[in-house]
Amino acid sequence: MNCITCIEYIIVGLMILSAILAVEWRDLLAAAVGSAAVSLFASLLFFMLQAPDVAMTEAAIGAALSGAIFIFAIKRTQRFETEEEEKPGWWVRW
Repeated sequence: MNCITCIEYIIVGLMILSAILAVEWRDLLAAAVGSAAVSLFASLLFFMLQAPDVAMTEAAIGAALSGAIFIFAIKRTQRFETEEEEKPGWWVRW
């Protein structure tokens, strides 16, 4: 296993961690940033897989534009998700 493969595994792990955090956070602004981070890590992975056109499109549309639209929508609504009773995470409910 070479260094490039290790970096790819690290990026995939960061994508998975960002996706889980984006789902579990109650702060919607932080969840939108986590979602944009998933797209940013995906664009880095596409670039490392020698697909620079797909990487630029993912970075521009997935991370920048979608993140900006989510943040704009959150600013016009409530920032925090509210629930009457706090439920455990999805991994506990299994």
